[in-house]
Amino acid sequence: MNPELNAILEEAHKVFNHEPARHNYRGPVKIGVDLGTAYTVLVVLDEHGRPLAGRYQFAQIVRDGLVVDFIGAIQLLKRMKLELERDLGFTLDHAATTYPPGVPLAEVRATRNVLIGAGLECTGFADEPTVANALLGLRDGAVVDVGGGTTGIAIVRDGEVVYTADEATGGTHFSLVVAGALNLPFLEAEKVKTDPRRSREIGTIVYPVMQKVGSIVARHVKAHPVDSIWMVGGTSALQGLDEVVHDMTGVATFTPPHPMFVTPIGAALTDAGLDDAKAVAA
Repeated sequence: MNPELNAILEEAHKVFNHEPARHNYRGPVKIGVDLGTAYTVLVVLDEHGRPLAGRYQFAQIVRDGLVVDFIGAIQLLKRMKLELERDLGFTLDHAATTYPPGVPLAEVRATRNVLIGAGLECTGFADEPTVANALLGLRDGAVVDVGGGTTGIAIVRDGEVVYTADEATGGTHFSLVVAGALNLPFLEAEKVKTDPRRSREIGTIVYPVMQKVGSIVARHVKAHPVDSIWMVGGTSALQGLDEVVHDMTGVATFTPPHPMFVTPIGAALTDAGLDDAKAVAA
């Protein structure tokens, strides 16, 4: 595992949904937005690509890569933006964002419009596994982004993404299985699913869904052989999922710490607004 990657993700974990430690930073920033099926994430990086601040919140505003609550998405992102501006002491006016691979661009343009509606110029727009690799920095391998609604796969050769795919099955499916097995409302099941004290119990309940994710990954890497698989996205944090993927593919599989933050940080790294945008005191 890359120590630098781990350090960045641990820094993100410390600042997300907390007051930032560096109040006096006034240099250029890179900003990333991930409008996920389960969680919306907004992250601010400094000019060296280190996390300054961030917000994430559970919100069902996107389904399978398509914005289904346009006004709600704008309001949520605008609120996150205002909170971070208050904490950091300067305005945020640009960001890069993502979409699941395989979704036609004509259908995901609403994602860019959400940023515009929230007061952010969209300065980057790429598929989730590709931007995840902007942080992972793989030369060769597979990036698997298990999000709320889908599992996205990107095959990387010589540092370039040469193949992408996306299939239904993600965190929402895991939560639905937990809700059914434990007779819980969906939102309560979502909380139980991520409770580390119940990880062993939950792993047993959702094992068939883990196998479904594993079968999706196995099918795509069989056609595009790789020697390593990197799991990202919030659902990848489920204990045992990487082991199932390894067992079903026969390929070494790794999950970095706090995998939910990989894609939004990668999006921020692709933010083309860095050179022109200076932090301005609010």
